[in-house]
Amino acid sequence: MASLDEELKVGPAVRRAGFAGPALFLLAAGTAIAVFWYGFFALFAAWTLPEYSHGPLIPLLSLYLFLRQLRAAPPAPAVVNDRWPGVWLLVFTLALGILGNVARIPDIVTYAMILWFYAVLLIGFGARYGAQFWPPVLHLVFMLPLPSFIYWKLSITLQFISSEIGVWLIRLLGIPVFLDGNIIDLGVYKLHVAEACSGLRYLFPVMSFSYIFAVLYQGPTWHKAVLLLSAAPITVLMNSFRIGVIGVMVDNYGIEHAEGFLHFFEGWVIFISCVLILFGLARLMQRLAGDRRPLSEALDLEFTGIGEQMGRILKIGASQAMLAAAILTAGAAAAWHLSPDREVVSPRRDGLVLFPRTLGEWRSGPAEILDPNIERVLGADDYHAVTFSSPEERAPVDLFIAYYNRQTEGSGIHSPEVCIPAGGWEMSRIQQTEAQLTDGRTVPVNRAVIQKGLSQQLVYYWFDGRGRRMTSDYVAKGMTLLDAVTRGRTDGSLVRVITPIIPGEPEGEADRRLRALMDELVDVLPRFVPN
Repeated sequence: MASLDEELKVGPAVRRAGFAGPALFLLAAGTAIAVFWYGFFALFAAWTLPEYSHGPLIPLLSLYLFLRQLRAAPPAPAVVNDRWPGVWLLVFTLALGILGNVARIPDIVTYAMILWFYAVLLIGFGARYGAQFWPPVLHLVFMLPLPSFIYWKLSITLQFISSEIGVWLIRLLGIPVFLDGNIIDLGVYKLHVAEACSGLRYLFPVMSFSYIFAVLYQGPTWHKAVLLLSAAPITVLMNSFRIGVIGVMVDNYGIEHAEGFLHFFEGWVIFISCVLILFGLARLMQRLAGDRRPLSEALDLEFTGIGEQMGRILKIGASQAMLAAAILTAGAAAAWHLSPDREVVSPRRDGLVLFPRTLGEWRSGPAEILDPNIERVLGADDYHAVTFSSPEERAPVDLFIAYYNRQTEGSGIHSPEVCIPAGGWEMSRIQQTEAQLTDGRTVPVNRAVIQKGLSQQLVYYWFDGRGRRMTSDYVAKGMTLLDAVTRGRTDGSLVRVITPIIPGEPEGEADRRLRALMDELVDVLPRFVPN
């Protein structure tokens, strides 16, 4: 294959002008926009959110890292005969991008786009020489939004950790305070540690900054690792300190100190403090290692020669591999945009407002309307929250169903495993099992015992839709991707039933109570969650 990688036989005038290489690169880049446009569009939308507002800066910083590394790298070999591994990687990225387009999952498209850039680097410089430029390419990951199910898991976990540490700081100052989930109860005032206070809006830019810091830092590798890994704990601790300070100020001066400009200002103070702590940590490690250089010298922030490296990129040579990259990318763009629009299947179903109030011997009260903030976080297209009671049962059963028409365009199911602790309940035991119904059918469920104080409840939940019942949210996401490609369907739902465990009652009795309602529920459910 190396013999195919000779320089293209172009005319002398074109060769002297050096037009062929840049022209092929621009053709590949221009048509790549058409392939990855869905990812671009989702990316621009994500950058309007506070958590990802740093996103537009990431490509510029990655370009600086690349040019700086290119300046320090040894001269590229005069003859390059290993460009074709980059072509095969490019083929993979185009296939992955089209898969993301078909499935309507922008996260797949954007990750494919980053790999496409790396593939072009391997083609332009050759695989052995170009592989060294992975750090600036990897840095592009920081501009991408997290997949929604990972985002919410991380957000709620950070809310919980920040609340715990923040309340501990408030108690250190002798202020009586009670933490109920993400609610900080100061007596007169109650503070809700919402997702906006989780610290994610600091964590992503601080992690990006620490990555650049680690790349530029001229010191031992373990120093770089410490700088990179310290971003998350520093951000969490400083955000917890911020929550603690807000709690103290609210206790002393009123609730207005948790809102408006002061809340925003405290956020910026915490972000800048995180950056300064990173600088201080680097300086401390220098001192401990006996390195007396100024930190500015250790960071190697030299900008001279960067413009010259831009000129090297514009002198990219023409090759058969680059021609293949341009043709393949253009072909993928044409094939995708000329193909007929793929129909997204929306199965017929009854709205949950029509859910029956009677299931066998069970009777329900009026449906519950969720708080607007909870409803927004839930992101469901339809939901039903209701309590069923039976004269033959000692305790009621709460039923909750959340239905999603599409789960691949920035929305999706949030696992109760993450959401329940946010309400102040401790999930003491959880296991995947099968609930045996009276007619011999089985339903796979996640079985959890949750506790708040002396109160205990038993929870069953599963992911239902498209003829499948699943217990793992990761398997559910994988099956959603498969069905999106093969069936054009991404609808699905979360089904959850909860009952109290009465003091002195065996857990098995609570299990029997949940299964008794499920005996009636599973036959009704397909009307509202179609198979």
